Amino acid sequence: MDKMLWEPKRRIEAAFRKNLLNIAREIIKQVGNITDTDVITEILRQISKSREFEKFSESAAMKMVTHLFDDQGHTWRQATAANGKGGSFYAALQAELRGYTGRLLMDQVKRNAEIIKTLPLDISIDVTTYISQETAKGRRASEIAKEIKLKFPEQTKARAKLIARTEVSKTQSQLTESRCRMFNINWYVWRPVGGSKGDGRTRKSHRGMADVLVAWDDAPAPEDLFPQVSKITGKRYRNSLGHYHAGCCPNCRCYAEPVIDLDLFTWPMQAYRNGSIQRINRKAFEKII
Repeated sequence: MDKMLWEPKRRIEAAFRKNLLNIAREIIKQVGNITDTDVITEILRQISKSREFEKFSESAAMKMVTHLFDDQGHTWRQATAANGKGGSFYAALQAELRGYTGRLLMDQVKRNAEIIKTLPLDISIDVTTYISQETAKGRRASEIAKEIKLKFPEQTKARAKLIARTEVSKTQSQLTESRCRMFNINWYVWRPVGGSKGDGRTRKSHRGMADVLVAWDDAPAPEDLFPQVSKITGKRYRNSLGHYHAGCCPNCRCYAEPVIDLDLFTWPMQAYRNGSIQRINRKAFEKII
């Protein structure tokens, strides 16, 4: 099977990012050249609570989630057609909206809409905190104002892009898990974008997880398995992300490839079990599943 089949389609992320950047531009426009912290906070509070902004957030979230749902449905049909299970899988996909997956979709829409709606207030906190810190240093208001004019648009757009990448990847992973559980598929292979070693932007811990079998009921903690060490202190960085599945941490572009047909994989493989990664052959894996 083509590994790329399960990779999230960047056009979906691009469309979601475009919608969020449109929101960001409107926020920047509303604030204009204002640097008074109280005025900025009030403007952003009004934006976040406006019905128009709420509707825009819900619309952007709905489009992203439904596009992922439709695209993944096509992927599942492609993946199961080759092993003769296409008919039964297709029938299940047709009915899934009436069950758990339908509820999951609506939960994802609500969750993403709420995240989008926090964008103005999160930016307000960033900007007002910066102004307060710089004022406490004794800096002149005119100097701070010049910096805010540069920092405000930059931070707003950066936050919008982070939300787009993180939420598309996370929603994709949760949809994959939902369908796997519906079809009693309990394992997936962790895949980074760009092949086994990633594409140069893949973090060290996720390169280590590349091509590793993972059970949906046992999420790994990649930062503990492949710790980063400070070049200055020589100490390990603290793992603040905990345990999570492929695609489910901030700015992650990894994805889960469901283990549908064991014949499609080259054995032996690496598998995450009992807190560590172990090499396993097909016969041993069949006993586990």
